[in-house]
Amino acid sequence: MEQLSEISLKGFMAPEEGRRLYELACDASRRGPCLEIGSYCGKSAACLGMGCKKAGGILYSLDHHEGSEEQQPGQEYFDPELLDEKTGRINTFPIFHHVLHKLSLTDTVIPVVAKSTVAARLWRTPLALIFIDGGHTFEAAFADYNAWLSHLIPGGFLAVHDIFASSALGGQAPRCIYNLALDSGLFNELPMTKTLGVLQRASTDEITARARQRWEEINH
Repeated sequence: MEQLSEISLKGFMAPEEGRRLYELACDASRRGPCLEIGSYCGKSAACLGMGCKKAGGILYSLDHHEGSEEQQPGQEYFDPELLDEKTGRINTFPIFHHVLHKLSLTDTVIPVVAKSTVAARLWRTPLALIFIDGGHTFEAAFADYNAWLSHLIPGGFLAVHDIFASSALGGQAPRCIYNLALDSGLFNELPMTKTLGVLQRASTDEITARARQRWEEINH
């Protein structure tokens, strides 16, 4: 993690959240590959990637690299440095790729340049960690959650960024899918780090016990 101080990273993640992602990736990589949805310019990929590298694991970093809704020209988080003058579109991939090279992560982080739902269509690899930080509309956040949840192994981590307590602090779509996962009974809740929520997929025995308990409550 000390390497991060040596380069300038664009992103909207607090240092404490980056450290937590690093720790989660170190843990998860011992059981399987990790996936992040929403790479932007590589800040979260750097944190997750270094954790994966330490544990000898792999991170799939998924992003179409054309910016999310709020990063387009005229929107709140538009950054003119990311505008490709040839195409007139946002293009975060060059900076993302530079970060991977600068931190020697090209043998650890596998870029997947595609829309989340497209990449998920024929995905068959079980995952030990899924980090959702893509589009923040409800449609985009729910599509990411719905497309990838089934690939998370028991004991694997589901991390969701930008969970705000109220709409006055930020958009509520990430909080919505976080609560949806928690209410499903498939997860155990772990401590939150600032706006980074972390859930751990319950074991089959835990899920069965919860389902039986609910059945008994309904039938008595």
